[in-house]
Amino acid sequence: MEKLFGTDGIRGVANIFPMTPEMVLSVGKATAHVFKEKCGKKKPNFVIGKDTRLSGYMIENALTSGILSVGADVLLVGPIPTPAIAHLTKSLNADAGIVLSASHNPAEDNGIKIFSADGYKLPDDVEDEIEKYVLTEKIKTEHIRGDLIGKACRVVDAKGKYIEFVKASVKSMSLKGLKLVLDCANGAAYDTAPHIFRELGAEVIVLNDRPDGLNINLNCGALHPEKMMETVKKEKADIGIALDGDADRVIVCDEKGKNVDGDHIIAICAIYKKGEGTLKKNGVVVTIMTNKGFDIAMDEENINVVKTKVGDRYVIDEMKKKEYVLGGEQSGHIIFSNYATTGDGLISALQLLRVMKEKGEKLSKLAECMRSLPQVLTNIEVKKKKDIDRLEAKKNIRDAEGKLGKKGRVFVRYSGTQNLCRVMIEGENKKEIEKMANDIAKAIKKEIGV
Repeated sequence: MEKLFGTDGIRGVANIFPMTPEMVLSVGKATAHVFKEKCGKKKPNFVIGKDTRLSGYMIENALTSGILSVGADVLLVGPIPTPAIAHLTKSLNADAGIVLSASHNPAEDNGIKIFSADGYKLPDDVEDEIEKYVLTEKIKTEHIRGDLIGKACRVVDAKGKYIEFVKASVKSMSLKGLKLVLDCANGAAYDTAPHIFRELGAEVIVLNDRPDGLNINLNCGALHPEKMMETVKKEKADIGIALDGDADRVIVCDEKGKNVDGDHIIAICAIYKKGEGTLKKNGVVVTIMTNKGFDIAMDEENINVVKTKVGDRYVIDEMKKKEYVLGGEQSGHIIFSNYATTGDGLISALQLLRVMKEKGEKLSKLAECMRSLPQVLTNIEVKKKKDIDRLEAKKNIRDAEGKLGKKGRVFVRYSGTQNLCRVMIEGENKKEIEKMANDIAKAIKKEIGV
C-alpha cells in the first residue's frame, strides 16, 4: 500500500500525488470521519491554517470541502505559523487543527500536518487510520444533506490571539535597548513576528516579509541565513533571527554575524535553566543528529542528554513521556514544553533573548558554552529509497567509520519528507570528512540517484 504520512504529515509537490485536490478532498473526508468516531460528536470542528504558498488556496478549499461533506465544521485562520495552529486548536476548543505547509521545502511543495485537540501532532495509529480510509475505503457522504452538511467561517482575531500567547511566554520582559534583524522567510510569520518583537520594545529590521506565493524560503530564512548575518554586521545589531516557512524552527546569529544553530540554542538555554532551577529532571532531549560537541558541553555541566530518532515529533513524544521541559534539533526545531506543545521559532527566540537580557551577556559570549565538532551534511536526490545496508555505498560508509574511530561518526539516512538521502559526518579534520562524505554521496548517486 502506498504511504501518505511521513515523519511530518503528508507532503509533496502541489498538484502531484499525494498533494492533488482530489487526494486532499479524500484526506479531508477521512480526517473528519475518523475524528467523528474518535470524539463522538455529530459535528466536530477543525481549525485550518496555512503558510504563504500559492497552492495553499487550492489545497485549503479541497480540504475544507472534504471535511464539510462529512458533516464537520471548519474554522479558517489564513496564513499563520504552524505552532499557532497547535495553540489555537486548544484555545478555540476545536477537535483538531490542520496546517497546510511544507515547512522549509520549496514553494512548489505543500503538505498537511494534523494536531489533536491537545495541540500535539497525531499519533501514528490515528494517521494510519486516516491513511486507510483515503487509500482503501471510500467514505460515503450521500446521507449528509441539508443542515447535516458542515459550515466554514473565518476567525478574524486568530493572529492577535497567537501574538498574545507568544508574548506571555516571557511575561513582562522588555526588549527595549536591543536591536535585532528578523528574517521572516516570506512565510507564515511575515505578519505576526515583527509585531511580537516590536510590541516587546525591540528595534527591528525586517527582511523577507513580502510573500508573493512563490518566494517562501527562497534564498532566505532559517535554511539561507546569509543575508541576515550580513545585515546584522552592517547594522551593528545584537542578534539575527531567521525563521523557516512555517515558523516552527529558528536559526540565529550573534552580533558578529556568526551562525548559532539549534544545538547551541538548546545548550545555552539548558545551562541557564539548570542555573535557575527550572531544568526538570536535569536533562534535555535531542536527536541522534545532534553534534557531538553538544554531548561534551552537557557532560561538563552534568546535564543528562536523552536521544531520539530524527524528527521533532520523536523529541516531543519523549519529552511528554518523561516530563522533560526542553528539547529539540540542530535544525532549529526547539520545544519549550512549559509554553508550547510543538516547536515554535518565535517562543524559542524569545527564550534565548530572555537569557541574554537576564545574564547581561552578548550572544557570542553565551555561545562559547559549546564547541561544535566540524560537521559535513550532504543531500543526494534519489529515485527510490533502498535499504542503506544493502547499498554498494555501504563499503564507503564502513571505510569512513574505520578511519574516524571514536573521534567522529558517520550517519546516513533518508529524509522522511523528501526523496533525499542525507549523509552526515563529524570529525576533527574538516577536509578529511568532506572527502569521506563526497565519496559516499558519489556511490549513492551512482546506484540510486536521480
